[in-house]
Amino acid sequence: MTKRVTVSLPDDVAAYLEREENASAAVADALRARMDRAAATAAMLRAVGIDVTDDGVARVHGKLPPLTPEQRAENARRRDMLRDGTWPEADSAAAA
Repeated sequence: MTKRVTVSLPDDVAAYLEREENASAAVADALRARMDRAAATAAMLRAVGIDVTDDGVARVHGKLPPLTPEQRAENARRRDMLRDGTWPEADSAAAA
């Protein structure tokens, strides 16, 4: 089943989608990846003994402030390091 929705996007995202052959598929892929990350995070938390429930998520939703641009930039830097295999070893981080 397919449903048409109308959304407003930042200019940079709209420009990206204009270059895509199938913008709908690009949006669906991005949202599925986000959904998969949420499921993966919940699985990691369960693996260490933290039970993530829908009620618990609803209870804490909105209690944390939004990330600042600086925090987003740092998260992106760390993601890039992980992707590139350049994450510092624990020993080098302790020495810094």
